[in-house]
Amino acid sequence: MIDTAQKLPEFKLDNQDGLSRTNANYAGRWLALYIYPKDDTPGCTIQGKSFTATKADFDAAGAVAVGLSADDTKSHKDFCTKFSFTIELLADPQATLLKALGVGQSEYKGTSYWDRTTFLVDPAGIVRKVYLKVDPNGHEQAILKDIAALKG
Repeated sequence: MIDTAQKLPEFKLDNQDGLSRTNANYAGRWLALYIYPKDDTPGCTIQGKSFTATKADFDAAGAVAVGLSADDTKSHKDFCTKFSFTIELLADPQATLLKALGVGQSEYKGTSYWDRTTFLVDPAGIVRKVYLKVDPNGHEQAILKDIAALKG
């Protein structure tokens, strides 16, 4: 798994609107890249709602929260529309970035899913913190506190 002090792997993925995104789209800002298992599931909905509710706080901190899962752009678009998300979700159906990051997988009732993990990346593209086995409740607040501390 990618660890602190390593550069975020280069990527090119589409967001929920079909717009292509690369590392360059987030350069110069803190990036909370949060990996979640599946669109429109309970914990993932909590995270999406929480990051949407605190988008102004992230903006004020010079940061952006971006979700990433193996779901496709249509699934992401439906998920964003259903819950009025204002955050960006990146689609990685071939798991290219998920694998490059080294995100673990778990299984539940015979279905494999990507582990809920967050990478906090500084404005230069360097991973500053990795959060494993994330609890979706209040996670956005922990990230905002860590950004403030790291900016110190």
